[in-house]
Amino acid sequence: MTYRGKTLTIGLAVAALALAAVAAPAQAQTSDSMPSFNGTVLTIAYAGKVAYLGGDFTAAIVRGKQVTRSHLAAVDARTGALLPWAPAADGRVKALVVSGGSVFLAGDFGTIGGQKRDSLARVDAARGVVYSTFKHAINGRPYAIALAGNRLYLGGAITAVDGQARARLAAFNLTTGALDPTWRPTADDQVETIATGAGRVYVGGKFHKINGLSGYDRLVALDPRSAAVVNGFKPQPPVITYALAVDADGVYSAHGGHGGRVSAYTPGGQLRWSATFDGDAQAITVLDGVVYAGGHFDRACSTARTGTQGTCVDGADNRVKLAALAAADGRLLDWTADANGVEGVFALASNSELGSVAMGGAFTAVDGRLQKRFAQFS
Repeated sequence: MTYRGKTLTIGLAVAALALAAVAAPAQAQTSDSMPSFNGTVLTIAYAGKVAYLGGDFTAAIVRGKQVTRSHLAAVDARTGALLPWAPAADGRVKALVVSGGSVFLAGDFGTIGGQKRDSLARVDAARGVVYSTFKHAINGRPYAIALAGNRLYLGGAITAVDGQARARLAAFNLTTGALDPTWRPTADDQVETIATGAGRVYVGGKFHKINGLSGYDRLVALDPRSAAVVNGFKPQPPVITYALAVDADGVYSAHGGHGGRVSAYTPGGQLRWSATFDGDAQAITVLDGVVYAGGHFDRACSTARTGTQGTCVDGADNRVKLAALAAADGRLLDWTADANGVEGVFALASNSELGSVAMGGAFTAVDGRLQKRFAQFS
């Protein structure tokens, strides 16, 4: 069958007594025509046909020429055109999400568009104007944000918001812009990622205790209103959780550690499958039955065993900084859109409307073609 003009193959996995269809991504390895950037892209969020980007960059590169974009940019995901949206930040943008005509930003900045904003801001998605009703003082560094219902959820290494104690997690009311006084869970160590779905707030990172409770190491599900721990979800991954994605079948996680791994869990927290790599998995997204993982790995290990510095022990397949796996069973798919560099891929996002997957990071080439720090596959 064809998909946006490219061939899709369907693999068949032999189970004990039955054949199960395995999804596969578009086979084209060449990325779309998109701008490059002169610094690392750390976060990507789609809104309709627009991809919003944040990171360490100070310029986009269009047809060989630099165009000023200070840590924030927007790209037409259909044509690859750099859009005029350019609310300049004076420091790193680590995370962004889009909702209701607004782009919410978190990072290491002190101003956005010339307006003082301490590490957190709300910007108009069309004009780039900074909202005056969303202004907070953040103690510590935010690393992740997510939206659900009428709340914005924030995580990181934060200790207080607006002078009120918060232990690495906080929430804000989207209508009023105010800090939520009731949603105040506690984590005993850094939060790296937040994802929402199925009536839950999933939180990943380095922590071992949530709300003072042991046994919820590195990955936990919280009630979006009360912040109570969802007791039935207790996967306890053995290594740091860097990124999360959620769909109707459960939760997908990207991990570091001795080598790296990608795991899939049921809504009840049971491990469905796990795939091992020879370097950290740092980003993850899911689209049409395929899990895309990015990181600074070069090979996908044949088994879970790794040796010195995470090297694969029992054989491996080359997957340089980017891999695709079947969401149903974790089977490594044939797609090999390799990127270069050491640090690799830090951000992945998918757009079901366009059937696209975008990646950001520190790479400068994709599948042997010059494409710096941002790429999209359709």
